[in-house]
Amino acid sequence: MIASTVPSSSKSSINLLTYATPFKSSFLPSSFSIPPRFSPSTPRFQYLTITNVLKTADSPNLSSTASNLDSIFSNSKPTILVSEKLGDAGLDLLKSFANVDCSYNLSPDDLCSKISMCDALIVRSGTKVNRQVFEAAKGRLKVVGRAGVGIDNVDLQAATEFGCLVVNAPTANTIAAAEHAIALLSAMARNVAQADASMKAGKWQRNKYVGVSMVGKTLAIMGFGKVGSEVARRAKGLGMHVVAHDPYAPADRARAIGVELISFDQAISTADFISLHMPLTPTTSKVFNDETFSKMKKGVRIINVARGGVIDEDALLKALDSGVVAQAALDVFTEEPPKDSKLVHHENVTATPHLGASTKEAQEGVAVEIAEAVVGALQGELSATAVNAPMVAPEVLSELAPYVALAEKLGRLAVQLVAGGSGIKSVKVVYRSARDPDDLDTRLVRAMIVKGIIEPISDSIINLVNADFIAKQKGLRISEERVFANSSPGCPFDSIQVQISNVKSKFASALSDNDEISVEGRVKYGTPHLTRVGSFGVDVSLEGNLILCRQVDQPGMIGIVGGILGMNNVNVSFMSVGRTVRGKKAIMAIGVDEEPDKSTLKKIGDVPAVEEFVFLGL
Repeated sequence: MIASTVPSSSKSSINLLTYATPFKSSFLPSSFSIPPRFSPSTPRFQYLTITNVLKTADSPNLSSTASNLDSIFSNSKPTILVSEKLGDAGLDLLKSFANVDCSYNLSPDDLCSKISMCDALIVRSGTKVNRQVFEAAKGRLKVVGRAGVGIDNVDLQAATEFGCLVVNAPTANTIAAAEHAIALLSAMARNVAQADASMKAGKWQRNKYVGVSMVGKTLAIMGFGKVGSEVARRAKGLGMHVVAHDPYAPADRARAIGVELISFDQAISTADFISLHMPLTPTTSKVFNDETFSKMKKGVRIINVARGGVIDEDALLKALDSGVVAQAALDVFTEEPPKDSKLVHHENVTATPHLGASTKEAQEGVAVEIAEAVVGALQGELSATAVNAPMVAPEVLSELAPYVALAEKLGRLAVQLVAGGSGIKSVKVVYRSARDPDDLDTRLVRAMIVKGIIEPISDSIINLVNADFIAKQKGLRISEERVFANSSPGCPFDSIQVQISNVKSKFASALSDNDEISVEGRVKYGTPHLTRVGSFGVDVSLEGNLILCRQVDQPGMIGIVGGILGMNNVNVSFMSVGRTVRGKKAIMAIGVDEEPDKSTLKKIGDVPAVEEFVFLGL
């Protein structure tokens, strides 16, 4: 349940059909009034949008205006282009609402030619919906639906700029993906694919294809979301010992399945089998690399039905050749389809062509889920699966913009301070403001805090529309508190504080007196600043990256640490020292432009007066 004290007056539903914004962020609140709902049964039905209503109002003469208005209301049904095969149940739903054009295998030029006559586009992973597509649509395209989870093939920034909503279908293929992971695990353990190929080649090689048992073996699930937890349930049924790593998975949910949540390094170093179910993000890109494989138990077996890019394929090939990895079962690849891949042809690799969601039931489920989302969007609704967001009035955006940036950065800082293996359950946001609570709409700021906490290591895309929904999915309880501050009423917030409770911290000084990770910031001179970490006051601009050090409060510490960074070509942008009692303990917050290498960070840690430190990427 999401706890919130936002006044009911600020929670009016958003019902704009299309959105456009010059602001680069795609997480913007709505300040427009709700337009009337139209339906396909309404005579002379067509969609009114902020863009075309204003364009009509600005027409130079009355006859032109009348003509434009007549054009707006002239059609009875929208047109939906389906560019890749979709299940019949989904097509039937679409056809009951719209004119549906099923044109498969379109070239990029053909797609751009057709798109200007379409109100919505439904794709899978094969169609690239880039900026050129949105430009060719000339403002008519209102919704892009991705039949599946990943939206790598859709240019979200361009979609938002051109006022197009993007929705996906994230839940329907969960069971299919979990079943395929188990199928690959079993086939790999018993050499099913290799033995089958041998038999068909006329051979009988019983001794060559002796497998390994799964019962009693440890399976590490990397990413304990919907698919990962379903894999765990099935693996437990096979008699396996299951552990998992996921910084967001609630420990009680894992315990209910009989799964132990542990750190990343613990998981990969103790597992006999490793099943990957993590999203592809900048944090997880090639996270399985030479260094990672070197920490694994010799003879480990790896299954990947998530995203190809989480594995460094060259590193995996070396690990297979050396025997560190005994076998791999891969459904996804960095490049799809893979070209001249040595991995695919390796004798110890079982490969399938991205079949994770390829069951009849899953395909029908995805088709219905995306059809419902697209139809709902065309009717003016904003689905919980929307992955970009509506427009804000320029004057409101101008006021909130620095606080939006502050909120996301505080969320990113807070989650990086959580120690591995700690499941995040409860997040509290404290706003200090001189404004009347009824005049303080915190939806956007709250959404950006959720974005900062969840997005860095998740495939979830957070915006104003879906922030509370995804937080609930992740098991996060978001509560808010407003505290009166004697500051300027013209300033929306004096400060914003983010607290994460019931977790361990990799930087103990970030814990408050109540043992909560606590970071606080404010906007100064239009720029986000970190002003408090735990009980220590600091003042550092949240630009670039950040190093936090706790040290003995003694002269020369700034020079020592600054000197280490300078000698290793790391530029210091800001530095601040906070302490509670003179001569006791102090925290040094250092803003750096570059990420220091491991040897540089080790030198900082080796300074006798430094008791703990942490590097935080922003």
